Amino acid sequence: MLALLLPAPGVMARDEAEALVAPVRGPSTYSGSDSVQPSATERSPDRAGITVFSAPHYPPTRRDSLIERQFGEDLADPYRWLEADVRSSPEVASWVSQQNAASSAYLAQLPGRDALLGKIRSLFAYERFSLPRKAGGRYFYTRNSGLQNQAVLQVREGLTGEGRVLVDPNRWEADAEGGLRTLDAWVPSPGGHLLALTQQRDGSDWRTIRVVDVASGKMLEDRLEWANDTAIGWVGDAGFLYARYPEPPAGEAYRAQLFDKAIWFHRIGTPQSADIRVFATPEHRDWNHRVTVSSDGRWAVILSSASTLPRRTVQVIPLSRDRLRDWTPVAIAPAMTDDWKFVEGVGDRLWFITNAGAPHYRLVRIDLASGGKRGFTISDVIGEKADTLDAGRIVGNRLILSYLQHGSSYAVVTDLKGNPKRAITVGEIGSASGFGGRPGDPETFYQFSSFNQPPAIFRLDARTGAATPFAVPQLPFNPDDYVVEQRSFPSKDGTKVPMYVVRKRSLAAAGRAAPTLLYGYGGFDVALTPGYSAVRMAWLEAGGVFALANIRGGGEFGRAWYDAGRLANKQNSFDDFIAAGEYLIKEGIAVKGGLAIQGGSNGGMLVAAVINQRPDLFAAANPDVGVMDMLRFDRFTSGRFWVDDYGSPSREADWRVLRAYSPYHNIRPRADYPAILVTTADTDDRVVPAHSFKYVAALQAADLGSRPHLLRVEAQAGHGPGKPVDKVIASGADVLAFLAKWTGLAIE
Repeated sequence: MLALLLPAPGVMARDEAEALVAPVRGPSTYSGSDSVQPSATERSPDRAGITVFSAPHYPPTRRDSLIERQFGEDLADPYRWLEADVRSSPEVASWVSQQNAASSAYLAQLPGRDALLGKIRSLFAYERFSLPRKAGGRYFYTRNSGLQNQAVLQVREGLTGEGRVLVDPNRWEADAEGGLRTLDAWVPSPGGHLLALTQQRDGSDWRTIRVVDVASGKMLEDRLEWANDTAIGWVGDAGFLYARYPEPPAGEAYRAQLFDKAIWFHRIGTPQSADIRVFATPEHRDWNHRVTVSSDGRWAVILSSASTLPRRTVQVIPLSRDRLRDWTPVAIAPAMTDDWKFVEGVGDRLWFITNAGAPHYRLVRIDLASGGKRGFTISDVIGEKADTLDAGRIVGNRLILSYLQHGSSYAVVTDLKGNPKRAITVGEIGSASGFGGRPGDPETFYQFSSFNQPPAIFRLDARTGAATPFAVPQLPFNPDDYVVEQRSFPSKDGTKVPMYVVRKRSLAAAGRAAPTLLYGYGGFDVALTPGYSAVRMAWLEAGGVFALANIRGGGEFGRAWYDAGRLANKQNSFDDFIAAGEYLIKEGIAVKGGLAIQGGSNGGMLVAAVINQRPDLFAAANPDVGVMDMLRFDRFTSGRFWVDDYGSPSREADWRVLRAYSPYHNIRPRADYPAILVTTADTDDRVVPAHSFKYVAALQAADLGSRPHLLRVEAQAGHGPGKPVDKVIASGADVLAFLAKWTGLAIE
């Protein structure tokens, strides 16, 4: 199931230039006759003595008298009219246009904005590759020469062959409705003759599946619509399995709740209307399904979930050429009580990672007798350890397993019985990831990345363990000029919480405090690990500090850490984040009055919630694509899947917890709020932009001091993935210029 922030896992995705922490909105393309200008460059000192612009004049916002009684409380919702789709409501479209006019005029006058634009652009201007994927004798990967808006999909005949362009999404024209199409995921057929790819429109979660003939580079006529959070499982070269929803009602594609997802088989060369429905759960219309096919083509593995909680059912379907008309599944884990992650299948043996009886996960093997008709047995291969087992793959005749340790990732190699062979170490704070491949392959590829190191890709010999560089970026800065530390700090209840701190080595050696950007997420069992962002590097190059707090609610330390930050324990996430800010100031890392905070999606809600609770602690904030109305989140698109993290607004006990921290409902009039730049996008169909619209309207209506509270809405964009590079650069400059102005970071 879709996590709030991350692109759904599965087939190999596009080269995503920015890591989790990157602000990802670009300049708005809304236009309108109403132009609202901010106040003149009248200046006033802020509480830290920094000279700043005064707040702009906000556009007028209609306030309705809507009041609903919920669980004994009369609750006003004056801006519910902003929940209407911006594409179908002229009133909402006009309001957004005016908000964008106000914010763009204000941001354009900020000192250092143009310098940041140039700096971020220069930091993007390096050649980068995705992890290669082998099929047949061909190697597939994406390459971005530096400033291309989208990475180009290439193919080599053999590892040392010359790469040729297979798909260049930069040449795609807009669709019939003018939508921006970007390359999302792609997976070659087993023989490497065909390749299926998914196209993303305007950054939304909807996908269109297309098929490419690899030899000619020609796009075939096959066109499959309404895929969403889908993997692609090839069944030989004849066709593939995928997941899709029914076509939504007209005009509701980006708002309506989603039901009746099913797994379908598509045979190459046939229309979508001829696809065969393979698996569905009409008795559970709200369930989500994903399908994977084992590398040997013997098994289709279907994982089903009902929420973002790590609980799934497992069904497997035996595949053979003479049985493609019989899609009868075999239930491996029919009860949705535990998490299951498919690793690989070899013959009648399937390997899974599961938290059944193991909160930090273990590796098991399932032995199917006679294609599953005579039952199966489950045996442990590698038991639970102190570190969390996150992912695994069989390459050659070895298991490669990825573990999480203190917010970083590392990998170990074992034989198929779990006997250790070697560890893959990098000797630095960072993340090693990838390790794709198939049983029998002589090699795998992985990448290493850190806050000061863009992904460098290495080839690992599966037999000897020797690693050789495949693609190492040439950088316009020296990574050794920066120091990456991992510290820990006490939260409100005494819990020790880890945090990464990144800054110039000279700054750390001098012990000087500096303007600091603190990032957090803390939800949905998602682990934040070290990663590179060109936008963040521009902040560091200017002399700022970056900190990432691994607060409770994330997946860095197993199930207990996750549970400690969800449902009735959600306040722990906020306490951890507040304590992180206090620690940075107390330790002389962040200058007092110079602390900015940032988060996206669930992290956007985190930022807005802690502003309400401790507005005095922060100078500036960027809540991005956040969940702001916690009492109505379950009414839109995939919001109902989040109730196991947040609770259900329809249950009184949950409602009271949500009511206590909902950002929209807990703004404190007459408090001195930090400067806030709220960013969202008009085609975000994961966290609908109405959350941000309503929150900003409430901010601007309250007496919160002289600092600006602005909204920046990106057109033809969604929840994060699929941003063209030029939009990432422009949005990064806007956000950093805003945060720099209000924290006192000098941009030269």
